[in-house]
Amino acid sequence: MSAEPEPLPIETRWAERRDLPRLRALMERAIEALQHGLLSPEQIAASHAIMGLDTQLVEDGTYLIAERGDIAVGCGGWSGRATLYGGDHGVGLRAPALLDPAIYPARIRAMYTHPDHARQGIGRRILAECEAAAAGAGFSTVELMATLSGQRLYAVSGYTAIENVVHAVDGVAVPLVRMRKRIAG
Repeated sequence: MSAEPEPLPIETRWAERRDLPRLRALMERAIEALQHGLLSPEQIAASHAIMGLDTQLVEDGTYLIAERGDIAVGCGGWSGRATLYGGDHGVGLRAPALLDPAIYPARIRAMYTHPDHARQGIGRRILAECEAAAAGAGFSTVELMATLSGQRLYAVSGYTAIENVVHAVDGVAVPLVRMRKRIAG
């Protein structure tokens, strides 16, 4: 009997424009699959209107992609801009102003794990790398807007809920949780 081959290691790197199609596909799949049991089908459909890729993160060089071989298994980023959450298409969510690290928290943004690779430490790894990069840029605190499916990861990673938020999309309420963590100082 032969042993199962060891899975390829997970490598992370800062995403580039050429990664955009793969990132979008990963996000779509994660939004659809990882919220079942937490949100209604209507809420999951509404989530697509506010979640997704913010290409500004890729342009800023602050968005990671995690790969196992040639498969994108996760992604996530951080930002020193005011936008807290939402993809390029998120109406009214864009706030590109740069934040002063002495006053404001950095933003942890657009964290997604491929459903076939969930609960394998990929999200924690991306989160830790983003926190380290934000600390390296002078931020002492990070903040994010968690989905219900991501809230547990952030809580076990030291984030504290500071506000429950409902984002309505065409009359459908999508629950979110604003969370914060001190990372330096």
